[in-house]
Amino acid sequence: MRLTPTTSPGDPFARRMAMFYAAYFAFMGIQLPFMPVWLEARGLDSGEIGVVLALAMAARPLVVPLATRIADRLGWLKGPLVAASFCTAAGFLLLGTVSGFPAILAVYGLASVFWAVILPFGDAFALRGLAVRQKAYGPVRLWGSVTFIVANLGGGVLLERLGAPNLVWALFATLSASALVTVFLVPAGAPPEAAEKKASRPGLWRSKVFVAVVVAGSLVQASHAVLYGFASLQWAAKGLDGFQIGGLWAIGVVAEVLLFAMSGRIAQKLGPLDLLVVGAMGAAVRWGVMAFDPPAIALPALQCLHGLSFGATHLAAMLFLQREQRGATAQGDYSSMVAVVSAAGMGMSGLLVEAGGSLAYLAMATPAAAGVGIALAARRAARPRPA
Repeated sequence: MRLTPTTSPGDPFARRMAMFYAAYFAFMGIQLPFMPVWLEARGLDSGEIGVVLALAMAARPLVVPLATRIADRLGWLKGPLVAASFCTAAGFLLLGTVSGFPAILAVYGLASVFWAVILPFGDAFALRGLAVRQKAYGPVRLWGSVTFIVANLGGGVLLERLGAPNLVWALFATLSASALVTVFLVPAGAPPEAAEKKASRPGLWRSKVFVAVVVAGSLVQASHAVLYGFASLQWAAKGLDGFQIGGLWAIGVVAEVLLFAMSGRIAQKLGPLDLLVVGAMGAAVRWGVMAFDPPAIALPALQCLHGLSFGATHLAAMLFLQREQRGATAQGDYSSMVAVVSAAGMGMSGLLVEAGGSLAYLAMATPAAAGVGIALAARRAARPRPA
């Protein structure tokens, strides 16, 4: 199947999916860098912050595999996506009214149960509809990255103008916008050959290459734990203000956007496993340098590696799953494994930062390096054997 490498979604389905990603990642653009700042403003220490942030990841394996298997069996993706989006927005509304570690942990955990479903269902819905329409995933997904950048910068401004305690209301507002967009998504449709291929496929976890992609992708994405949980606080300790911190996050996502924009052409030259190797190598280099507390002037260049450590790794997994036509179940299993490994990393990240400061990034370089090895092994396993 040839995918159109356009960067402008050209049909109603692609346009609505681009709007969904734009709205959802506006929320993520504030939540990811500034949620730790809000938690700290509510009186939580580093260890408690790590536990709370880990909850969002830990919720996924509790609900996503079951939800996606039911969705594949019933062929129903949009309904759960709409319901999860509205419930998550309601959860963050409630979060703004509570205080203290136990209450924040409980409410954030409840919201995370619904939040966990949003992106796996959204990606599965997008990949299905885009495959039917022979459109590339990257040029649609990049609009989420664009609004992530805008939200990074806007979150920094909000932090400066309104103060950390009010950031939760910005999160609620962006989640509400995302939920509203899901109501108007165009039906995805299904390829006419999907049922036949589904019947002839072996089980997901019987495929060594699938297992390798899931494990390697999970390790690389989990290696971002220290960055996601504590980079904003570390950069603030260097004297950077909220706008500068938001700018650093934005630089990383600019690199990601460029990769997604070229994904149609990249997919014609590099296979998913090749991209996975590149992403894992980029992560290993990134954390190896970050471990030695580089000066602020070096941070923009290091943030550019986000295009590899996150962007190439994510695109590799999506391309692999799209080519395999594995549906929501594969999305859910991949997302859940990323969540389990990332939750472990996030849970330990607070302790690592307390014990070693920036040296905690060395612990993140280890799973990234393991991801390189596993991705290379998967690449060899997938290579056709000579007759």
